[in-house]
Amino acid sequence: MPTPEGAVFDRLSALAAIAETRPTKTITETFTGARLGTVPVGTAEDVTAAAARARTAQAGWAERTPAERAAVLERFRALVVEHRDSLMDVIQAETGKARWAAQEEIMGLIFAARYFARVTPDLLRPRRVPGAFPVLNRTEVSHRPKGVVGVIAPWNYPMLLSIGDAIPALLAGNAAVVKPDSQTPFSALAAADLLYKAGLPRDLLAVVTGPGTVVGTAIVDICDYLMFTGSSATGRTLAEQCGRRLIGFSAELGGKNPMIVARGANLNKVAKAAVRACFSNAGQLCISIERLYVERSVAAEFTEKFLAAVRAAKLGAAYDYSTDIGSLISQSQLETVSKHVADATSKGAKVLAGGKARPDLGPLFFEPTVLSEVTDEMECGRNETFGPLVSIYPVDNVEEAIRLANDTEYGLNASVWAATKAEGERIAGQLHAGTVCVDEGYAPAWGSTAAPMGGMGISGVGRRHGADGLLKFTEPQTIVVTRFMNLDAPPLVSQQRWQRFLMTVTRSLRLLPGR
Repeated sequence: MPTPEGAVFDRLSALAAIAETRPTKTITETFTGARLGTVPVGTAEDVTAAAARARTAQAGWAERTPAERAAVLERFRALVVEHRDSLMDVIQAETGKARWAAQEEIMGLIFAARYFARVTPDLLRPRRVPGAFPVLNRTEVSHRPKGVVGVIAPWNYPMLLSIGDAIPALLAGNAAVVKPDSQTPFSALAAADLLYKAGLPRDLLAVVTGPGTVVGTAIVDICDYLMFTGSSATGRTLAEQCGRRLIGFSAELGGKNPMIVARGANLNKVAKAAVRACFSNAGQLCISIERLYVERSVAAEFTEKFLAAVRAAKLGAAYDYSTDIGSLISQSQLETVSKHVADATSKGAKVLAGGKARPDLGPLFFEPTVLSEVTDEMECGRNETFGPLVSIYPVDNVEEAIRLANDTEYGLNASVWAATKAEGERIAGQLHAGTVCVDEGYAPAWGSTAAPMGGMGISGVGRRHGADGLLKFTEPQTIVVTRFMNLDAPPLVSQQRWQRFLMTVTRSLRLLPGR
């Protein structure tokens, strides 16, 4: 199994927007624990300097037309396609995910660049809206960039959720300061490198590597808007910090996502797709499935088919498509999954598949695990595991499945499989989740970049993707031009008569379209 060359990581490390004298951190290959390279450890001063350079560069960037900015992102998209294999190598080396899951991340980056480059010129075009008084007022709404946008990214999709989230911010005319997770800095740096090659001004996008308590805190203290992906607990803390500064905040947070399998569904298809839905990136995905609600009349048959598909999935390390499930990312993730399984089994849950670490494959591998008889008293009952662990719950009917699926603080993603598409849509409309996939797990919802994506409850604030995913990085500005006369009473007309006339005009406006 060849490891990407160390020279690649040495070159990427030099792109970090940090003083050369800073200490360094060693980044290791997740599959083996071998050294990949080092990155400088940033400080608050590095963030301040990077943000100052970014703010200066942003003034000139905002003067470019949206179409000119979009052209840079189109070139970036083409470069991502051209260099996709080397980018997947970097993602796999840092995260340990399977090759197909790394490609899924690259596809998401391509989708985001393509969609936002295409729609930005129209979304940012100034628009006329009805004024207070027809003819007298001409009202126009435009969108101004926020300034410097901070992006604090996670380790599980380190390229897509760092530079991918910066893309709409940049297209809206902003600068961006990105803090990648300390475990996965090279993925963000590799994508940033292609943005620079596509023509993005170097100072406009800064990647500052370092601990969240230092670099992340400094970004929150200096940015004009914050985009965050991570846990609900950290999201609450960051929301409070943004609230004190009265700056905008958007976040995709945790999920305890359900799948409903109704009688009449094609169980062969469901079983195969559920393996991807539950164990993509070894379950380290905010929108992956952790709860399976299956109508009792088909529960035994589904469970048999699902377990067979799980056991057939190949767990291993490879920089090709020969494996289905990769590694966990860290010792702490391995410990969390192990503790959730041990806690559940000690309280009566049954292991139907998996349940063990696999040090024979690498230091951080854990078998895809399926549990039954899980209760709310168990750690994995209501809390997000964020690993290769899913629980099966037989239910009497669809109504019970819907009730149990909604019985959670989370509300990020859900999956529905039923006898017909119409029934699936009916069930989907009753679920408390920001996205729901009918006859799939999560990928079509994520890939629908023209539609907003985000969470309800403690699963998020705001949306990425769609028009909302770009316009949130702007400040709407309304300019109203009053023509012919202002609202003072004309000469020789009393105030009483004038105010009566204005009220008559106001009442008549209801007859006009759009009012």
